[in-house]
Amino acid sequence: MNEQRRQILEMLAEGKITADEAERLITALERSQPEPPPAGATGPKTRPRYLRVLVTWVDDTVGGEPGRINVRVPLQLLRAGVRLATLVPPQALTRANDALSRSGVPIDLTQLKPQDLEELVEHLEEVDIDLDEPSSTVKVFCE
Repeated sequence: MNEQRRQILEMLAEGKITADEAERLITALERSQPEPPPAGATGPKTRPRYLRVLVTWVDDTVGGEPGRINVRVPLQLLRAGVRLATLVPPQALTRANDALSRSGVPIDLTQLKPQDLEELVEHLEEVDIDLDEPSSTVKVFCE
C-alpha cells in the first residue's frame, strides 16, 4: 500500500473525512497513478476495475463517416448489483424473471451469484465477436 493511500485511510479512521470523501480521494489518487505496464509484461495480475465495450464502424449512409461507441462500466457497480440481488425477495425475482423472459431476455435472476460475475470477468479475455460488416469492430474486455 502506498503512503498516500495509507494517509487517506488514517484520516478516515480518525474521523477527519467521511467514507465518501475517502473514496473520492482514492479514486483521484488512482487516476493520477502512471499507466499499467503493457500486456505481456511480467508482474502480479491486478483485479480488473472496468468492463469496457468499444464499437467502431464506418457509416456509408453519411459519406463514410466513422462512428464510435465507448462504454466503460465500473465492475464495482456490477458486483454491488449482484450482491443487492441476493436481498430481493424470491417472489419479486420470479416476477422480474417473467418480465425479462417476455421481453426476450432469458436470464434467471434467482441463479445470479457474486462468484458467477467473477468467473465471467476472468473469461472476458476469450470473447470473440463476429460481425457481418467488415468495417465494424466490437471489443469487450476488462481493464
